[in-house]
Amino acid sequence: MRQFKHGYYFRANAQAAAKIYPWDKKLKSSAICDKLFALAAGFLYSTKERVNTEELKPARWYVLKNRQRLFIFAILFILLIIAPVILNIYYNFLLEPVSKETTIESKFFVIRPGTPVVNISYDLKEDGLIKNSLAFRLLVAQMGIGKNIQAGDFRISPSMSSREIANQLTHGAVDIWITLPEGLRIEEQATIIEEKLKFGSNDTYQFDKNEFIKLAEEGYMFPDTYLIPKDATANFVVKKLRETFNIKVNESLIISASQNDLSETELINLASIIERESKTPEEKPIIAGILINRLENGIALQVDATVQYAKGYDSAQNTWWPQVTTADYDSVNSPYNTYLSPGLPPKPISSPGLASIKAAASPADTEFLYYLHDKNGNIHYAKTYEEHNDNIQQYLLQ
Repeated sequence: MRQFKHGYYFRANAQAAAKIYPWDKKLKSSAICDKLFALAAGFLYSTKERVNTEELKPARWYVLKNRQRLFIFAILFILLIIAPVILNIYYNFLLEPVSKETTIESKFFVIRPGTPVVNISYDLKEDGLIKNSLAFRLLVAQMGIGKNIQAGDFRISPSMSSREIANQLTHGAVDIWITLPEGLRIEEQATIIEEKLKFGSNDTYQFDKNEFIKLAEEGYMFPDTYLIPKDATANFVVKKLRETFNIKVNESLIISASQNDLSETELINLASIIERESKTPEEKPIIAGILINRLENGIALQVDATVQYAKGYDSAQNTWWPQVTTADYDSVNSPYNTYLSPGLPPKPISSPGLASIKAAASPADTEFLYYLHDKNGNIHYAKTYEEHNDNIQQYLLQ
């Protein structure tokens, strides 16, 4: 058998080497290529020693090469075909109901506003309603309903599949979370409740906005976050809000208010003004002290929020709390206008939160008689009318 002239060659010379390789021409071209690549590989891992072509077994190399290819193909087949099938079977198994018992009792499951899907899936797993939290999250992403999940109270059975539960969470709430912020009029509260309960899939809607306004008592519809049944009536909501007020405003607050010669009615009345006039929690006790000082000294309260309440809804500004002008101080003829009417207004002007009620019950001991907020919302106090006018010039008119 001949050897190559130099005993070694480069990959770049593979074609040339094939042309000068006369022995064993009966081999197929693929075997020749395999041999050439084998020789080239041998060169890469050796020095300039001469290569004996006699030692190479083309037929055997060809068989081994085919075995390697078959093995690699088998691995790829398992990874690309069989593994996904197995994973899909397992994934669907994780989405099946936790229990096959159709008579099992449903559980109440609560989703608070703003709860992410991750937390919801963990809670469902912890309550024994789904098999796997990760599989549930993947299902929600696959269905594209993450943003459609409602906050509320749901009745869910362990016999429901994860897909059924996911659909239930988008429209099947029994009770709806409704947040009523501090400082709203009953008309504003009624609008929020109506908007939350009157949605397309609620076929049990019974809430009457006008009836709520008629039954509700201003100042006593306690602002909080509530779970309200989808079929709640106006009377039900009014009772629920008043019951919450009775729980929150306990006897100790009433006693504290009485020490400042305030009845329960006057306490809530004053608190409703503080709620509308203050911008930070720190201001509330000081504003309360200022208003108490003015009441004790027979000075008109002169609170803009009471004039806003007297003016009512402004369609041009689209608000129940329209901008007040100096002309309104004299032109708005109402017992709620504390620029014209001395003392507290006849009734509360909003529903105060607990912090404002506590501030009214225990006001700060202060010598201030005046306050104002500048254009940036910062508050400035004054003991005399002259100091107050200086604050007006400095913070409002410049």
